[in-house]
Amino acid sequence: MAERYLMTPLLARGALFSPFKRPRPDAHVPPTRLVLPDVRIDLDRLARYERICGFATGADALPVTYPHVLGFPLAMRIMASRSFPLPLLGLVHTSIEITQRRALGAGEAYELGVRVAGLEPHRRGTQACVVTEARVDGELVWESRSVYLARHRTNGEPTSTSPRDSDGGEPLPVRAEWRLGGDVGRRYGAASGDRNPIHLHALTARLFGFPRAIAHGMWTVARCLAEQGAQDAVRLHADFKAPVLLPGTVTYAADGPAFELRGTDTGRLHLTGDLQPMR
Repeated sequence: MAERYLMTPLLARGALFSPFKRPRPDAHVPPTRLVLPDVRIDLDRLARYERICGFATGADALPVTYPHVLGFPLAMRIMASRSFPLPLLGLVHTSIEITQRRALGAGEAYELGVRVAGLEPHRRGTQACVVTEARVDGELVWESRSVYLARHRTNGEPTSTSPRDSDGGEPLPVRAEWRLGGDVGRRYGAASGDRNPIHLHALTARLFGFPRAIAHGMWTVARCLAEQGAQDAVRLHADFKAPVLLPGTVTYAADGPAFELRGTDTGRLHLTGDLQPMR
């Protein structure tokens, strides 16, 4: 399973190489594709993930975001490598697109594959697109495209910008308010395996410039999707706008396929998303 790869050594390795990297959009991207065959779902771990994200437990269908959790150690192995052109330290997950072609069963065996699709210039630096694919008996059933931004000085106009830079327009109708405890990052980290120190404690988050620990971006997406129930064949797009400080209170809003997360007291936009059925 994807848990075979321990995340802490990968974080340490990526941190070690980061100071020696000089990101630029024309840097060489290694054609590495990592594959993990015969991935079986650990039902206890799945239940922990479902509980922290607000999904109903015991359902046969996996949450739409769960294959990302399974494939993330492979993505980290690539991004923490010497050959990956962007520094892991300071890398920001700015958006994710997921295409799920059918409901995914918790009892199925999956082949996971992860690769870097390429680099693009951004007005704030250089961004990389990491593609994760899940197959069952050779059939592509799920795929995602995660964009990660390395900030640095740029010259000239970029050929690509992110919807992250917009304010999202008028707020959507409020559906719920969530009070988030200071342990949300630690609980999600235990369930997902993503134990980045910025999510765990205020002390470790301050080392990276945050006043308090921040929630995982993928937790915010999953928590919003949990409000919409089980999904079959869907396309998801989500943009991460601003970090959610822990503890804190956020407001979930939705209208049709669109959803968003805002700070209850500040109105600050943290996340925008769109979930559409595939036709």
